[in-house]
Amino acid sequence: MASEERPRNLAQYKRFHTNDEGRKTVTSVEQIKVESSIERIYDRYEQLAALDPTLPKLYRGDHARYLQSSLERLSSSYECLDSSRPWMVYWVLNAASILNMRFSHELLDRVVDFLVKCRAKGGGFGGGPGQDPHLATTYAAVNSLCIIGTEKALEAIDRHTLKQFFWSVRESNGAFRMHIGGELDVRGAYCAISSAKLCSFSPEDERQLFEGTAAWIAECQTYEGGFGGAPDLEAHGGYSFCAAAAIMLLGGEHKLDLYALLRWTLNRQLAYEGGFQGRTNKLVDGCYSFWQGALVPIVQGLIARKEGQQHIMDVSLFNRYAVQEYILICCQRPNGGLIDKPGKPADIYHTCYTLSGLAVAQHCETHSLPLVLGDERNEVLPTHPVHNIPPKAALDAYRYFSAINRHPLRRNEAIGKQHEVPMDDSSENVSERQSSSQMSEDSSSNYSSSRASES
Repeated sequence: MASEERPRNLAQYKRFHTNDEGRKTVTSVEQIKVESSIERIYDRYEQLAALDPTLPKLYRGDHARYLQSSLERLSSSYECLDSSRPWMVYWVLNAASILNMRFSHELLDRVVDFLVKCRAKGGGFGGGPGQDPHLATTYAAVNSLCIIGTEKALEAIDRHTLKQFFWSVRESNGAFRMHIGGELDVRGAYCAISSAKLCSFSPEDERQLFEGTAAWIAECQTYEGGFGGAPDLEAHGGYSFCAAAAIMLLGGEHKLDLYALLRWTLNRQLAYEGGFQGRTNKLVDGCYSFWQGALVPIVQGLIARKEGQQHIMDVSLFNRYAVQEYILICCQRPNGGLIDKPGKPADIYHTCYTLSGLAVAQHCETHSLPLVLGDERNEVLPTHPVHNIPPKAALDAYRYFSAINRHPLRRNEAIGKQHEVPMDDSSENVSERQSSSQMSEDSSSNYSSSRASES
């Protein structure tokens, strides 16, 4: 089924510029400033595109070199993230997987060795060697090890102590603190559930560990329809993603007002910029291309599952070309890396989540081919909209740990060997759609499929 979407006429969309109606506020002044900056970029792009019909282009080779150097050595500007080192590993690995880029086996082995050093004796992973375990860095470490996908990487996840750590941060009502004695918010529930699913905790372990969690998450939904970090807090794109993704994995969609959530999420896509904002009356930000962009098919999937109407997943409800326009035209640094918005520096966080948003925009519609803005070489590989790792990596990890559950003494399950891919603009998107672009719809794993099998 061919999509009826078409790239926007950017000049016509100027009518959606903010009108402050003569009542300037700090928010409106900043919004108009950002729109003016983006307008200059879009105007220049339309002039260049008239001369070069291959525009816009994904600077694949530049981003690959940026990620390669980032994994090997970061600048001193990242010192403030010393307690988030597994996150930095994950951001680089996931962005690289979306670009179909592969690192050497020797480098990945060193990454695994480093993450093992971050593993705490009491379970979970800290932000660095010797640091206390934290649910966020545990999630990042588990995702990273699943992306690497070798037996050594998966064996680095100690499921027994991981389970103990989850119990140590669990509250009696099913909520989770980020660390022992730490803050309590919906990120904790999502990080624990996502990791437990990838590691194939037994159904009984899941039932006990997450008893009451869905009900607590439902309490975080606000009058706007989105979710705050905890009950009675403002709706926010990141927290809303965590809440909906957790419910997709855990079940309990009947507890949520899904149509209110869908309406709130769709209204976060900005009419002129094309990208998403994180909260009401906030500025566009490249990373919300994923947090909000992936939230749309997740909510559609929850509605489809609740109402037994799978066709709801057939057509995406946000403007997928507009998101790609914002990312490819406004968010790429010519020397590599992606950004929040024009004028901001590149960083590996925004590189990961902006590319993840690009992957969602291209691949989220079921029963159709990818929707790619510009040349077909702009196509990236899909990401799992719930876990945000390669779909095949999620499925392989689940199968690996499921096999161990069935046969505890047989730990040497076959792990597919990854191939090296050159890091330059000429590297093609190797077709992985029949395996990695579809999410497992096996009820035992509760994975949500964002694409159907292609014949």
